[in-house]
Amino acid sequence: MSPQFDHEKLKVYQMSLDFVELAEAILEDVPKSKAVYGQLDRASTSIPLNIAEGNGKFTGPDRCRFFDIARGFALECAAALDVLQRKDLAMDGQVLEGKACLLEIVSMLVGLVKSNSSDRVYEEQASYGEKLD
Repeated sequence: MSPQFDHEKLKVYQMSLDFVELAEAILEDVPKSKAVYGQLDRASTSIPLNIAEGNGKFTGPDRCRFFDIARGFALECAAALDVLQRKDLAMDGQVLEGKACLLEIVSMLVGLVKSNSSDRVYEEQASYGEKLD
């Protein structure tokens, strides 16, 4: 059995690597001269790098900081996919698949932040369009 680091055991880390592959496939048809090419390439790569670095930290606040950064890069990737779609540089199916993957990554990262921080305050999220009393 090959050595395995702790971050490699995280489902969110494995899913972030899946997204890196998906982003690479999307970028195959995007000219490298487009600004969004570099943005998506760097942001998608930064998600697993920050998950790995955060998981290696010893304190909750340190872990949360890197998980928060990874979440920010995931949101940046979602916006980059929107830009590619609006510029007709990516197929709708690829964008939907990528955003579904990113939504799950963001959700898992929020869970990791919550589980590593007892001092943060959270409230239940309402569904989009749901009326609050």
